[in-house]
Amino acid sequence: MATGYRLDMRIAVVGQIARDLVLVVPDVPGSGGHADVLERREVLGGKGSNIARGTRQLGATAAVVGVVGDDREGRLLVERLDADGVATAAVVCRQGVRTALIVDVVCDGGYRYLEDIPEATLVTVEDVRAASATLAGADAVVVQLEQPADAALAAVRAASGLVVLDGAPEGRAAELLAAADVVRADHGEAEALTGRSITGADAAVRAGRELLARGPSVVALEVPGEANVLTWDEGSAVVPLTDEEVVDPTGGGDAFVAALTVALVRGDTPEEAGRLATAAAGRAGRHPGGRTDLTGLTLGARQLG
Repeated sequence: MATGYRLDMRIAVVGQIARDLVLVVPDVPGSGGHADVLERREVLGGKGSNIARGTRQLGATAAVVGVVGDDREGRLLVERLDADGVATAAVVCRQGVRTALIVDVVCDGGYRYLEDIPEATLVTVEDVRAASATLAGADAVVVQLEQPADAALAAVRAASGLVVLDGAPEGRAAELLAAADVVRADHGEAEALTGRSITGADAAVRAGRELLARGPSVVALEVPGEANVLTWDEGSAVVPLTDEEVVDPTGGGDAFVAALTVALVRGDTPEEAGRLATAAAGRAGRHPGGRTDLTGLTLGARQLG
């Protein structure tokens, strides 16, 4: 883990790049029904893009390793990443492939996803090898585990800095956890990783301790509607969720990972990092869609971005 307080941070994110279509509706109709769309947003999305952009807004130099198709949408997404200050040299434009699309239907503080994610838009081992200089030169590499396990493991092995895993791998879990420094998982992912029911903060602390024994130095787990729980070798912290109204939780996890990574790299304690990350997730939930502005996020007297 990083030591000392620093401001020069280089963070690379391996993960999804997608076009997000966000539709806010008053209700979700059944078969044969219809609903008026109250709000519509079409934005750059995908967990890889969201996390990378978040780290950039929090003051880091950010790069993303991901895949778009060779279509108009893919070109526009790369242009948007460039405009957001995220380095795109390691973004692959896959020939003959359509760019991933995620439709986020938002209703009463909840969401439903409709996903068109062609397999060819997932990161491959070859893509990771081509991005080896980007990964080796980063102070932290965030690996989003919706990508294939072999590609995720290649990214972890290419990293020379802090390794942050986001999610639960579908394969090679033991190798990935053994090579990780930080693991973040939402409630479902945490239960999948540990094979146990996590019903509250105490259970999350026990689950975190179990995961620490498998390799990481810091584990952050979600207890839905209650808290984020951080565990590390020397202690643990239960960080209550913010009291902000949740319009759409879509971008909360991505904002959490971005802030957690930046805070740990700059030298915050795990508890401080968890509090900042929880504040970031709270901010992300205030609007529909996963595109969030984390600029100026603070923790006490400290300010990021």
